[in-house]
Amino acid sequence: MTAHKDGDPTTIKRLYGRAKGKPLRAGQQGLVDKLLPQIAVPEEGPITAERLFGRACPLHFEIGFGGGEHLAGRADMLPDHGFIGAEPFLNGVAQALTHLDGDRGKHPPIRNVRIQHGDALEVLERVPDGALSFVYLLHPDPWPKARHAKRRMMNDGPVKLIAAKLKPGGEFRFGTDHPVYLRHALMVMRRHRDLFDWLCEKPDDFQQRPGGWPETRYEAKARRLGHEVWYFRWKRTEA
Repeated sequence: MTAHKDGDPTTIKRLYGRAKGKPLRAGQQGLVDKLLPQIAVPEEGPITAERLFGRACPLHFEIGFGGGEHLAGRADMLPDHGFIGAEPFLNGVAQALTHLDGDRGKHPPIRNVRIQHGDALEVLERVPDGALSFVYLLHPDPWPKARHAKRRMMNDGPVKLIAAKLKPGGEFRFGTDHPVYLRHALMVMRRHRDLFDWLCEKPDDFQQRPGGWPETRYEAKARRLGHEVWYFRWKRTEA
C-alpha cells in the first residue's frame, strides 16, 4: 500500500494495493455492516483524540494494519490511549474487527480504536501537526521491482508527513522481512536524519522484536518461511 503521484515521490495522490480478497464469512460481514460504521474515522474534518474518543489522550496511528493483530494488541495494552488504524484491504478490516469485538468471547471488546477502510495517508493528512505519539508501518508491501519503488510507503513524501504529525519525541516504528525494502527504507531514513533519531545502540535493537510490539500474521509467516525480520524505531527530533 502506498500513495504518490506517479513520478513525484513527495506528493501524495494515488493508493496502490488490492481492496478485497475472498468472500467474507457471515460473522465478518456482520461486523463490517454493524461495528465498522460505529468506529469508522469521520470522512471529513480534523482527526483529533477529542473528536474520536471524547477526551485528550496519546494518539497512535497504524498505516496498513493487515489483519489487525498488532493494532488490537497495542490498544489492549494501552487502554487509556487512542488508536487509529487504516487498511484498504476489506478482508483485513474484517479480521481486525473480529479482534476488536473480542474474538468471539475470548476477551472483552477493545473500545479505544477507530478504523479507516481506505487510504491511510488521506487520514494522516487530517491529523493536526504534532498530535501523534506513535506511528506504525509494519510489513508493508515491498513492491520489490525497481520500477515500482515509488509505490512504497517508505518514501520521502510519507516520511515527511509522518514527521509532521508526530510530536517531538514521538516514535515511528517500522518492521520488514524483505531485504530490498530494508535497504530502501534505510536509504530514505538517512535522508531525513534532521527529522528522526534512530533508536539503536547494538544489533539486537533491530534484530530482536522489542517488548510491547505484538507479532503480526505477516511476521509469523515470515518466520515460518525462515526469513530474518528487522525492527526499527526512530524518535522524532525535538523542534
